[in-house]
Amino acid sequence: MKRFFASIAATFKEIGWRHFLMLTVSGIVNAFGVTIFLAPVQLYDSGISGTSMLLSQLFPDLSLSVFLLLLNVPLFLYGWKRQGTAFTICAIFCVGIYSLSAWLITDVLPVDVTIASPLAGTDLLLCALFGGLISGAGSGLAIRFGGAMDGVEVMAVIFAKRLGITVGTFVMAYNIVLYICCGIAIHSWILPLYSIVTYAAALKTVDFIVEGFDRAKCAMIITDNPDEICSLLTEAFESGMTRIEVQGGYSGESKTMIYFIVNRFQVAKCKDLVHRADPAAYIAISEVADVYAANHGKS
Repeated sequence: MKRFFASIAATFKEIGWRHFLMLTVSGIVNAFGVTIFLAPVQLYDSGISGTSMLLSQLFPDLSLSVFLLLLNVPLFLYGWKRQGTAFTICAIFCVGIYSLSAWLITDVLPVDVTIASPLAGTDLLLCALFGGLISGAGSGLAIRFGGAMDGVEVMAVIFAKRLGITVGTFVMAYNIVLYICCGIAIHSWILPLYSIVTYAAALKTVDFIVEGFDRAKCAMIITDNPDEICSLLTEAFESGMTRIEVQGGYSGESKTMIYFIVNRFQVAKCKDLVHRADPAAYIAISEVADVYAANHGKS
C-alpha cells in the first residue's frame, strides 16, 4: 500500500502544477459551455456528458454533477492499466473540476439556467453552436494536457480493436445510440438533431485545440535535380530538409525524394521554386498535425 501511494505521489510530481492548472481551466470551460448553453434548453453533449444530461432530466433528484462522477470515474479506473497512472489521474481530475464547476454554476452562483441560456436565450442554433464550441475547447485542452473529459474515449481505446472498428467509429456509434435514446425519452427529435450540431462543432474545436489552428504542410518532392532544389528551398525558407534516395516503381530509375515542411502560406512559393529548378518534378503536399524538432521543441 505504501508503494502504491508513493507511486501516485511520484506521478503527481511528474505531471507538474502547470498541467493541473490547464486541466482546471479545461474543466471550468467545459462546464461553462454545457451549463450555460446546452443544459438550459435541454440540448445534449456527446459521450458520458450527454448521457449524464439525459439521466439528470429523467431522474431530477440527482444532479448533472453526480451523474458525471458516477459514470466517468469507474470508466477511467477500468482503463487505468491500459492508459497509465498519469492519464487516469489527469482524467479524473478533469471530471472532478468539470463536476464541481457545473454544480457551482447551477446550484450556487446567482445564474438562472433553469429554462433558457443566460447568453443565447432559447435560440437552439446559437446554443448548439456556442455550447459545442466552448465545451469542445474544454475537452481539447484536457486532451492536450494529458487528460480527458469523457470515459467513452477510454472505452473506445480498449474495445474498438476487439470489435474490429476504429476508435472514432466507436465514439460516433455511441453518440448515435445516445441521441436516439434521447429522442425516444423526450418523444421529440428536434433537440437530438440540434445536439448533432453541437457534437459536430465540439469535434471540430477539439481538433483545432489538440492539433493547432495552423497545421503545417509536408511537401514530398521527387526529382532528378535535388541539389539545385535544396539550395533554392534553403535560401528561400532558411530551413533544412531531408533527402532520400528512391527508385521508380515502373521505370526502375534512381531518383531523389526531398521531404520538406512548410506552412500554408509557403506552399505556392515552394512549388514555384521546385518547378523552376526541375519542371518535371513530382510534388505531393499533405497536412501534418504537429512538427517537433529534437533540440528546439515544437516548430
